[in-house]
Amino acid sequence: MIRFLFLLLLLAAPATAQDRVNAIQPELVAEGPAKPDGEVDLAIVMHTQKGWHGYWQNPGDAGLPMKVEWQLPPGASVGPLRYPVPDRLTIAGLMNYVYEHDYAVLVRLKVPANASGSLPISANAQWLACTDEVCVPEHGSFSLDVPVADGPATDQARFDQWRQQLPRPLAAQARFALSGDMLSVAIPLPASVAVGKSYLFPLDNGPVDYAAPQSFRRTGDTLVAELKRKRGEPATFAGVVALGDAQGFEFKAIPGAVPTGGTEVGGFDVNAMWWAVLGALAGGLLLNLMPCVFPILALKASHLARAGGDEREARRDALAYTAGAIIGTGALGGLLLAIRAGGSAAGWAFQLQDPRTILVLLLLVTAITLNLLRVFELPVLGGSARPAGSFATGALAAFVATPCAGPFLGAALGTALLLPLQGSILVFAALGFGLALPFLVVAFVPAFRRKLPKPGPWMATLQRVLAIPMALTAAGCAWLLWRIGGYPALAVAIVSVIALTALLFVFGRLQRRGLSFGFATLGLSAVLAVLATEKLPAHSAVSARPVAGAETWSEAKVASYLAQGKPVFVYFTADWCLSCKANEAGAIDRDAVRDVFKQVGVKVVAGDWTNGDPAITRFLESRGRAGVPLYLWYEPSGHVEELPQVLTPSLLIDRARRRRP
Repeated sequence: MIRFLFLLLLLAAPATAQDRVNAIQPELVAEGPAKPDGEVDLAIVMHTQKGWHGYWQNPGDAGLPMKVEWQLPPGASVGPLRYPVPDRLTIAGLMNYVYEHDYAVLVRLKVPANASGSLPISANAQWLACTDEVCVPEHGSFSLDVPVADGPATDQARFDQWRQQLPRPLAAQARFALSGDMLSVAIPLPASVAVGKSYLFPLDNGPVDYAAPQSFRRTGDTLVAELKRKRGEPATFAGVVALGDAQGFEFKAIPGAVPTGGTEVGGFDVNAMWWAVLGALAGGLLLNLMPCVFPILALKASHLARAGGDEREARRDALAYTAGAIIGTGALGGLLLAIRAGGSAAGWAFQLQDPRTILVLLLLVTAITLNLLRVFELPVLGGSARPAGSFATGALAAFVATPCAGPFLGAALGTALLLPLQGSILVFAALGFGLALPFLVVAFVPAFRRKLPKPGPWMATLQRVLAIPMALTAAGCAWLLWRIGGYPALAVAIVSVIALTALLFVFGRLQRRGLSFGFATLGLSAVLAVLATEKLPAHSAVSARPVAGAETWSEAKVASYLAQGKPVFVYFTADWCLSCKANEAGAIDRDAVRDVFKQVGVKVVAGDWTNGDPAITRFLESRGRAGVPLYLWYEPSGHVEELPQVLTPSLLIDRARRRRP
């Protein structure tokens, strides 16, 4: 009935709609030349205007699928349309399966054996373009001359990306059962496949209520979906199950037994959320010991000492600093969730996988170092009593403190990515609260505040001492830029740092003469940062370099060594992760550890996440982690142990000598 009413509304659409420019424009492209008696992939790329959406092959409660009529040369044929995993859109209580962005529908072209020259391919298509308020039936024609040649694909990169968005077919048989008003589907899915917030898109119209809630549970290597029935008793049932990260699996089910019991998937576990909050709180507290954050905390403590016994000012300052830290980590977490919702495999500290962000951080840390050396005065760090200054300092601390998932933090952030939106944001906010907690305690507990030393010349000396770890952090940022972008990126960084240093030196001279050009200096610094980021190379120029003797990680390589009866030590790292590098230098890359590993036959495999490898991101998520470091010890017997995030040589040596049977 809903579909019938929807069609009546379309028939009532103004006739002038046919004269308008299509909101969704199709384009036909080929992956490469076509070989005689071979096959080549074509893509119908649907370019979608902002605010509009197109429909999946089963549009849901409303909408219409695309229809295509092909005009092909004699002997040529095309296969079925292959759609990417869709999104969900609920309007007025109706569930729609849609695409609110550009998308590609793939189709396989079979080339005749006697083909030569080029194959003229054309088609007429009809589709529906909608906004939240109006739907317009659209049509169009597209054509393409596909060259016939025995050569490599010319557009493989884009087609590989489009193919990754298609659901993977499951070879094993799924089963379904009817019980009252419920339809249960048992989908064969190995327990090793990470399952997030799942949803099942039915391929056939009618059997289930699209808008009704769905629930999922795990029983071994089976994922069971519980769906509300709508009508009929289907002989078969097919669909696509999406796993919450733009990854989907297509299945076909026949009537059969569906296992009972199991563990709920995607449910809101209050206990898990509170444990994650506590882990984020403890992890944020420990982040204060990082060399790029400790100077900021120490400066705020010296500001309290300078303020003397003014309790009101101290507490106001602490609350503003805490708000900045909480909103800073919350904003980074929210941005991470938004990026993941868009289909990208991103993890914590995702921003440090972009060389532009690293360059901005380098310039920021350089400015802080110069401020600590008294080249110029920066009110935000120098201790302005205004809440805005303290708020900005807290947000700054949040930004520079998040390169790594240190102790307590890795599991907490991994859990946060599996929680509902409110729970995830709460965990990220707890990270900021933990970061601000020491300053908050000093401000609100008079006994601690009284133990602070009295103001004096020691403050200037302290600032200069604190400039050392900040300068080392700047050097680390420059090194990381070189690792990601090579010497061209390093050259841009050096020139930018020299220019910024000269600018702030002039600004400091003017300050000491009683002149203030703060906003002009800030504007010039921003322009410098923008110009510098535009000059950075777009791609990585330096390959990853794990510690000596380590091989590049892949799940297949680990499985191969285990099949040979060898234990495997796997570590996941990134060049921007300070705790990773500390563990590598202090525990992994040590002669004593290497000697024992060689005696026992331990294989060392390293996964480098510096550039945000999607395969590593998915594996980290399967272990409930959102970032690095992660250390795993595999035994040939199948036992896998997750090692602590703080390693020692003795711990690794003991694991190697204490082999599990």
